[in-house]
Amino acid sequence: MLTLLFVLGSTLVAGAGGADAAWWHPTPGTSWQIQFTGKLDLNRDVNVWDLDLFDTSAGKIAKLHDKGRRVICYFSAGSFEDWRPDAASFPTSAIGAPLDDWEGEWWLDVRSGTVRKLMQKRLDLAVTKGCDAVDPDNVDGYANDTGFPLSASHQLNYNKFLASEAHKRGLAIGLKNDLDQIPKLAASFDFQINEHCFAFDECDLLEPFIEAGKPVFQIEYGSASRASRVCPRTNALNFDTLIKNLSLDAKRTACR
Repeated sequence: MLTLLFVLGSTLVAGAGGADAAWWHPTPGTSWQIQFTGKLDLNRDVNVWDLDLFDTSAGKIAKLHDKGRRVICYFSAGSFEDWRPDAASFPTSAIGAPLDDWEGEWWLDVRSGTVRKLMQKRLDLAVTKGCDAVDPDNVDGYANDTGFPLSASHQLNYNKFLASEAHKRGLAIGLKNDLDQIPKLAASFDFQINEHCFAFDECDLLEPFIEAGKPVFQIEYGSASRASRVCPRTNALNFDTLIKNLSLDAKRTACR
């Protein structure tokens, strides 16, 4: 029997493995913050934090838990970053073309078994640190010039692999962008983290998450002055939108 546990306006869903297999399911209307650079400001009055998996200590995550907060841990699942502590473990054969405008970062061959094992280890690290969920980035390589012949089917298989492995570990997981594959992936992911849908006029593509009762944690980059144009539309779509600096520092303007 499926067991539902309601916590802080969210839902914990126990899978076939019982209570130990439960993971957090956030709902639309959940306040949040995302910060990857600058001095970490833990005093924001928000329910959910999206923080870097490697740069955030277990102690800081525990402090947020003590305040009743949830923590999403970010890592790149589709690119090689040469500064990460596990960088030496990636085979050179799985490292492809550089990402435009992102120094020290190259696309990964997501068909690689070694890459998948390393992502499993990152998910294990998320569990060890106490993360409630993960935010795997760059999961749309098939739509970019990666240096590998990646197809939409390869990407779907990889993204569903990430979702399954996260859930096995009791972690919620967000789909980062990859808008064209949302119809085939929304059921496997617990929330969407989107960048720029207002700027690219593609917010409507995110609606399957809202229709399924899953939040869209949405980011538009720029100054707070953008809120007057962005917020009425994203609020009408029931998104949880933030106006952020591109550096993703502590500054935030929330639409609601």
